[in-house]
Amino acid sequence: MAQTSFGGTPVNTVGDLPVAGKSLPTFTLTAGNLQEFSNDSLAGKRVVFNIFPSVDTPTCATSVRTFNALASSLDNTVVYCVSADLPFAQGRFCGSEGLSNVQNASSFRTDFGSVFGVGLNEGAFAGLLARAVVVVDENGKVLHTELVSDIANEPNYDAAIASLK
Repeated sequence: MAQTSFGGTPVNTVGDLPVAGKSLPTFTLTAGNLQEFSNDSLAGKRVVFNIFPSVDTPTCATSVRTFNALASSLDNTVVYCVSADLPFAQGRFCGSEGLSNVQNASSFRTDFGSVFGVGLNEGAFAGLLARAVVVVDENGKVLHTELVSDIANEPNYDAAIASLK
């Protein structure tokens, strides 16, 4: 179990992030077309998982916008913005913002939060995902992880992108 905070109050997650240097754990997420996808869909691609509680909060929205801008300069890399939001809400946000360089992925009917250790099991956001970043190479090896110290803070974008170089 790892710990982040929400407004300065400590909040536990259901586990720990995947370990850098190890293979990405087997996961399932739901895409915008309501189809599930997993590790197999990512073979040969580098992946940044931008994980957060809800696209309808200011910091989460900022992270999606920022990773969208960064994604345009990344070769053979897909950025998945992952939350427990329904795919419709994720799509609505990206559509209204004109964001097309990131992919949306929902954990709403999967065990992604448990598998990645980012599910929040207490506090006001219990049942949602903590703010975290996981970067994976084209072979499925974890290059970088970050559990943000407070859910209100943005992730370290520079560290995530640097891990791909």
